[in-house]
Amino acid sequence: MAPFPLNVGLVGTGYAAKLRAEAFQADSRSQLAAVVGHELERAVAFSQTYQAEALDNWSALLDRPEIDLVVICTVNRDHGAIARAALEAGKHVVVEYPLALDVAEAEMLIALAKTQNKLLHVEHIELLGGLHQALRKSLPQIGSVFYARYATINPQNPAPQKWTYQPELFGFPFLGATSRIHRLTDLFGTVTTVSCQARYWRQPEVDQDSGFYQACLCTAHLNFANGVLAEVTYGKGETLWQSARTFEVQGTQGALVFDGDRGTLIQAAGEQVVEVGGRRGLFAKDTANVLDHLYKGTPLYVSPEASLYALKVADAARRSAETGQVVAVGG
Repeated sequence: MAPFPLNVGLVGTGYAAKLRAEAFQADSRSQLAAVVGHELERAVAFSQTYQAEALDNWSALLDRPEIDLVVICTVNRDHGAIARAALEAGKHVVVEYPLALDVAEAEMLIALAKTQNKLLHVEHIELLGGLHQALRKSLPQIGSVFYARYATINPQNPAPQKWTYQPELFGFPFLGATSRIHRLTDLFGTVTTVSCQARYWRQPEVDQDSGFYQACLCTAHLNFANGVLAEVTYGKGETLWQSARTFEVQGTQGALVFDGDRGTLIQAAGEQVVEVGGRRGLFAKDTANVLDHLYKGTPLYVSPEASLYALKVADAARRSAETGQVVAVGG
């Protein structure tokens, strides 16, 4: 049983951190005790909104014995280091995906959490969203699936000078955006081989020293052990002109096509609308699931091992893009 209320330490002051803080504040089983930001001024402003204490670094947060749970909502590069230190300090850990940018580090963290007998939860709210739930529910209606295509493209002009456009901080696109791979592995299981191509656009006079790029576009082809062939595309930035959030699945008895929040089931008898739930409140659902698990032993909706497997597939895509070769995926 977790202590009541659960004292939460939050690393990050961005959008995800804001939604986490609101969720913990709204639940009587938890209280936000301390906040760490990239800049102390932002942490102070953030903490005042949620009646928490602002700290200037995450090591100071972990030194607080009263902190029971550490929630990591900062740049992807730092997820692994903070999670490891938090677990070694005897804290439960919730981390926004990815668990780490290095597969070996992610494996070590899962083993460490088990040794410490502490919670390690990797957020994957894409599984809780209306699109994924509608897709999973409707899959039996299209027979044996043989092909899937998933694309998320976000044009931004001008591209923001944010950490999400800096490879060192965000990681290879499919590592930083592991959810794109995880949707597919959750639906279709084990991947045998991956091929991937990646392209980046930079302004040499602006981006060479900073490490930022203006845009990226990645496409990976995944061959699943059950025969499904999947194509996944991720893009963002200035060079892209048409946004997309589409998911198409072809089966022997029909197809499912989702465009944004509109779903369609196509069969020989005709087409029908597939109801798709909204995307609001997913961080609150994830947070409630974590608290239910800590207080009641309720199962979590996703395991760190499932997140790790998606990370392995994403890393195989990275290696394929770098070498130009088809890469086999290990267990």
